[in-house]
Amino acid sequence: MKSTDGVEEAVAAAFREEWGQVVATLIRVTGDWDLAEECAQDAFAQALDRWRRDGVPRRPGAWLTTTARNRALDVLRREAVGAAKLREAAVLTRDGHDEYDESGVEDDRLRLIFTCCHPALPIEARVALTLRTLAGLTTPEIARAFLVPEATMAQRLVRAKRKIRNAGIPYRVPPAHLLPERTTGVLGVLYLLFNEGYAATSGADLMRTNLCAEALRLTRLLARLMPDEPETLGLLALLLLHDARRETRVDAAGELVTLEDQDRTVWDRAEIDEGTTLLESALRRGGPGPYQIQAAIAACHTTAATAEETDWADIAALYGELTRFVPSAVVRLNRAVAVGMAEGTDAGLTLVAELESEGELAGYHLLPATRADLLRRSGRTSEAAEAYERALELVENDAERRFLERRLAECRSA
Repeated sequence: MKSTDGVEEAVAAAFREEWGQVVATLIRVTGDWDLAEECAQDAFAQALDRWRRDGVPRRPGAWLTTTARNRALDVLRREAVGAAKLREAAVLTRDGHDEYDESGVEDDRLRLIFTCCHPALPIEARVALTLRTLAGLTTPEIARAFLVPEATMAQRLVRAKRKIRNAGIPYRVPPAHLLPERTTGVLGVLYLLFNEGYAATSGADLMRTNLCAEALRLTRLLARLMPDEPETLGLLALLLLHDARRETRVDAAGELVTLEDQDRTVWDRAEIDEGTTLLESALRRGGPGPYQIQAAIAACHTTAATAEETDWADIAALYGELTRFVPSAVVRLNRAVAVGMAEGTDAGLTLVAELESEGELAGYHLLPATRADLLRRSGRTSEAAEAYERALELVENDAERRFLERRLAECRSA
């Protein structure tokens, strides 16, 4: 594979699949977060030239990790202050693992999550830093996920890295008795990592399946580490129930397919069965939480034989319960959809109007998109068209944009 197009595609694919592992390994080897990211970026840049000349290696991830690590060690050799780090890196590189980690978990990416989720860091910084280093999300993408300005997110990331360096926060999974204090942050990271893969904030594709797969893999690993933690089981159930529908969310042309129009016979029944079993196991432990509630909502969808049989009243009630744990405007917007489906579009539009007047979701494309859909369902197509136009001004993802354009065209021709 030596064509320019082929190499660029291979490097892009390697970035999606390998970025988190490369950066996590470099952080373990060097202890320097900025150096790790810089050398990882350099390795991917080198790949564009070297792979054009030599061909794409059989194991791109190994090539990238070796190239990035060699670059990092060269930098440390040139810095007198890096002498101690270089000695540590030599030991780690030779042994292949971090000998001071008492957890028995050798996965660099899970260690990275626990490092990012140290209780000394604010919760927003924990999640944002992990999405940056593990998933390779850009600062603008993370800012959009948090609904904050890009400059604000950039400052959070800088402060978080500085805190880790100055406080000497170790790169390891903590011993069992300290796991609970980091659970909330770790679960939040895995949840947002999956969400970014399931509905990308920007780009050509609706989904980034590698992020979904990585979030699922790490959540399974965490569930084995904390088998009696109900929210960990609840999150794994939630991810499985969503992932079960992955193949039907876009059609053969890559166009978005709404939940009600998806072919339910193609849903992954094994994942649905595993997800519902995990949810039942979590609920029996008697510690309800937001991930279990969201898993219950997902189960309402995936266990309904047809879209018409969906129990929207139950879903609306569950969203009402979820607001007790997560009183966010986004959760309330989801509840507005459920109320609109259960009690009629006017009831849903009333809740959407309240959110619009509060202004917290200004700039969030799904707010006008939700209003548009409820108006469309009620037959108020001219008003719906105006709302779709507003949503199109805000949307960043190309697949979602095309879907909204189709809906707008339908309303204009009605």
